[in-house]
Amino acid sequence: MRTLFLSLAFSTSLIGSAALAQSKKTGQMLPEQSITQAEVEAQTRFLASDELQGRRTGDPGNWVAARYIAEQFRQLGLKPAPGQADYFQRIPFERVKAANSGILITDKDTLRLGKDLLVMAGGTTDLSGQVVYAGYGLTDGEDGYKGRDVKGKIVVVQGGSPEAKSPGEIFRASNSKRKLATEKGVAALIELYSESVPWGLVAQNFNREQISLAMAANGPAVTHVWINNQNNKYGRLKEPNASVTLRTSGRIKVAAASANVAGVIEGSDPKLKNEYVVLSAHFDHVGVGKQGGGSYTPEDSIFNGARDNAMGAVSLLTAAKAFSIKPAKRSILILALTGEEIGLQGSRYYSENPLIPLKQTVFDLNSDGAGYNDTTIVSVIGLERTGAKTEIETAAKQFGLGVFAEPAPEQGLFDRSDNVSFAAKGVPAPTYSAGFKSFDAAIGKYYHQAIDNPESLDFGYVHRFCQSFAYAGRLIADRPTAPKWIAGDKYEAAGKALYGN
Repeated sequence: MRTLFLSLAFSTSLIGSAALAQSKKTGQMLPEQSITQAEVEAQTRFLASDELQGRRTGDPGNWVAARYIAEQFRQLGLKPAPGQADYFQRIPFERVKAANSGILITDKDTLRLGKDLLVMAGGTTDLSGQVVYAGYGLTDGEDGYKGRDVKGKIVVVQGGSPEAKSPGEIFRASNSKRKLATEKGVAALIELYSESVPWGLVAQNFNREQISLAMAANGPAVTHVWINNQNNKYGRLKEPNASVTLRTSGRIKVAAASANVAGVIEGSDPKLKNEYVVLSAHFDHVGVGKQGGGSYTPEDSIFNGARDNAMGAVSLLTAAKAFSIKPAKRSILILALTGEEIGLQGSRYYSENPLIPLKQTVFDLNSDGAGYNDTTIVSVIGLERTGAKTEIETAAKQFGLGVFAEPAPEQGLFDRSDNVSFAAKGVPAPTYSAGFKSFDAAIGKYYHQAIDNPESLDFGYVHRFCQSFAYAGRLIADRPTAPKWIAGDKYEAAGKALYGN
């Protein structure tokens, strides 16, 4: 084992030396090459340390991570984003306690909390009456509230939406329904859930404390429940004159502090500096013990998140230092995101409240991953779609790494990380991940597991990963023209709407 380790270490050293020798030969020393493995290792070990308690959004360890990243920005001389007094984009999260009781009675059935009923939002409720069916409950159109008197009424809506396929899309549609129902003065909202995510997984997730964005509304949020409508078991609630009784304890809400962390390095080109490349990664993880959702032991109950996503956060710090040494032609926004593990909420908040106008944001290179099973490559989700393939492949090669495009396509990974919050607005946004081709045992061993700690990392690989990520960002920022979505991509229309071409 020792011989193998020394051989791998020597090979890594040779790869790094070869890249360095090539840059010296051309007389161009890359700033990315000045970043040492010791720096990368120290930063990763801190962010994934036990002391940060899994960096869960809304918990103290998450704020410690945010503060650490902000002070690194300060040390490197990054500027706050325009209009910001500091590096923090504070987000109004709230901690939502699980309901402890809930019951829904129809003419034939009694649905109980957990088994067939979930309380999503709202306070203590005791209501009885006829229901009003409002389609998907997403619009004022024919498939929504048009022509329906719903103020003070119990409203039934179909689960999901016609377009919703992924879990994130289903949950976002549900949040939109609750927001609209609250605005319309609905007394209670019943959603008939029959989507692709199994009810058991949904119940497990929502029958525990959650962190979510606080909703601005006139008055308290509507009482909102999901019922298990597999096989259309409760489809009769769509019919006229259907009646229900609904009683719940509600879900108590308290404020929970967290923030994205943003720093700017101004570009060197007089014209191109008005365009921005965003380099993003989430720094939050899933917490401790039952919060983590995975297996743990009394000896190791902290979900350290070394791979997911301390590595990605450190790739941002690597880029921040490299660009502080030598700026790119375009301006760079280094954006450390919170709330990814609770539904991409930090990136979604940013996309709705951008610190840099999205029209000036020409690209987002996101860094995130479940882990690695191949230390000879980086894996890029969206490589073939977002117009910067050459730059990414060149950057990886510079540090002795190959590129594998679109790993584990059955997982739908493009729409499961923070990049999609930018993509949905039209910004080309791939995700730069540690090397893997499929979700195998080597990935599953560490993904959202307490064992994902710094001691298990190959820091020679982590070093090269971070360097290559930073260099890819530089090559993209130095392009004469901005990357574009490939023709026919699902987000191409959003890009044309954003940029006007």
